[in-house]
Amino acid sequence: MRKIILVALVFFVVAPLFPTNAKEGKREFYSLLIYRVKNIAQLNAVEKYLKDAYVPALHRFGKKNIGVFKPVASDSAAFEKIIYVLTPFQSLEEFNKITSSLSVDVQLAKDGVAFLNAPFNEPPYERKETVLMSAFTKMPMMEAPKLTGARDERVYELRSYESATDNLYASKVKMFNDGDEIGLFKRLQFNAVFYAEVLAGGRMPNLIYMTTFENRTARDAHWKSFVEDPQWKTLSGLEEYQHTVSKADILLLYPTDYSDY
Repeated sequence: MRKIILVALVFFVVAPLFPTNAKEGKREFYSLLIYRVKNIAQLNAVEKYLKDAYVPALHRFGKKNIGVFKPVASDSAAFEKIIYVLTPFQSLEEFNKITSSLSVDVQLAKDGVAFLNAPFNEPPYERKETVLMSAFTKMPMMEAPKLTGARDERVYELRSYESATDNLYASKVKMFNDGDEIGLFKRLQFNAVFYAEVLAGGRMPNLIYMTTFENRTARDAHWKSFVEDPQWKTLSGLEEYQHTVSKADILLLYPTDYSDY
């Protein structure tokens, strides 16, 4: 009897953390893999694995819109050699199923043999992180960016907002949804790819979103229009949305040649 009560308590504590398919409709989940490398050899090893093995494996399992990004050279964070891999999933069940299938996929093991079987004293990366996210209610599905300019000039801006407490975090998420910050971004044509709540990761509580631009000049012009917009000035001045972000990380990225977008 005690075990049953404990299981029920765990369910009711955990369940609210995950989105439902109720009034707001179905929401996607996103996996953000982060590879940190220390030198060119590791960078090349990770890229070869992703290009020749991992991304093709995801395609075989029916996944599309796999984004693979690296920091732009002029970005202040570019000294960190990092590769980001963004993958959308229809559900947590699909995430678990594909993750499990990849671990036993014969073709992936063959295509990525050098990476997967690297010796312990010659690791192909310094650290690998996984961030699991769920889409915001007001943008429940990922949208491919509508960019027409030169691919090598495109800027993908990844923003991570941390909050000091869970309640302040909830207020920041509400600002995007009920406060219509998402609508403001859309009106100003920020070409957002996704907005998401972080369910599991090294930084909590945390939300992450990505916007896209034709080039760095367009990016700067869009943000100038954003901070000067009357809707933003009104929204950001409301008492309920004060002090909701304790730390903001802003990364300017570009898509690799094997990224789907």
